[in-house]
Amino acid sequence: MSKFFPESELIINPDGSIFHLHVKPEQLADKVILVGDPGRVSQVAKFFDQVECEVSNREFHTVTGQYKGKRVTVQSTGIGCDNIDIVLNELDALANIDFETRHEKEQLRQLSIVRIGTCGGLQPYTPTGTFIASVKSIGFDGLLNFYAGRDEACDLEFEEAFKKHMNWNPRLGAPYVIDADKELIEQVACDDMVRGVTIACGGFFGPQGRELRIPLADPRQNEKVESFEYKGLRITNFEMESSAVAGLSRLLGHRAMTCCMVIANRLAKEANSNYKNSIEILIEKVLDRI
Repeated sequence: MSKFFPESELIINPDGSIFHLHVKPEQLADKVILVGDPGRVSQVAKFFDQVECEVSNREFHTVTGQYKGKRVTVQSTGIGCDNIDIVLNELDALANIDFETRHEKEQLRQLSIVRIGTCGGLQPYTPTGTFIASVKSIGFDGLLNFYAGRDEACDLEFEEAFKKHMNWNPRLGAPYVIDADKELIEQVACDDMVRGVTIACGGFFGPQGRELRIPLADPRQNEKVESFEYKGLRITNFEMESSAVAGLSRLLGHRAMTCCMVIANRLAKEANSNYKNSIEILIEKVLDRI
């Protein structure tokens, strides 16, 4: 007998939709694009040839439609890995749990998930406007540490090298290093995206080394991050969701990756807040390749 999920663990709304997303199982496509900003869902969906359904609840905005013969769902997550925990688990539930019986389905339905976002570049070769595909993500958020199978899914040698280089403060919780799906990286990144290592932070200011009125616990954090190298890999960018997307997808059996456009370069201390038109180039690339 397959695993049973009681009401307290899997909350289904009276209309048959999943609790937070308000999406029904039949409304989910196998190809999923994640965006942080609910407003960016419409920016993606405007490229669709046909819209099948549109649902909104809180920061979670969902549109499923057709793009050049492909059925695609675009889903907003809001900001942060805590929201990714909600979205990934609920998307997987829609795909792999029978809502009528509350039992896990016998056959895994694998989703292909690409997060499109913005980030801060950390190297001289990642100026504003660069597209970065996250080959590996370092999670400062600690989310994956709550799940069984974390060690088997992660690059433990990379983790140890990074913690040693950073002189990691154990009060921060253990960082984890997770790979994106290699086949999906090849499919989407092609030869026009920088393949990098991304740190997913638990905040926008202190965790990313930004100091306003509160001093940083480690003023040299970003300097150490920028100088870290492991087997030829350098840390290319900061953002806030990639580790949870890659990590939860790996544990759940899905293919996932993150690609971001650099809108600020922390080394050059430059930023482009007027990026909304430029990111449409990245959106079209992902839609064509997913």
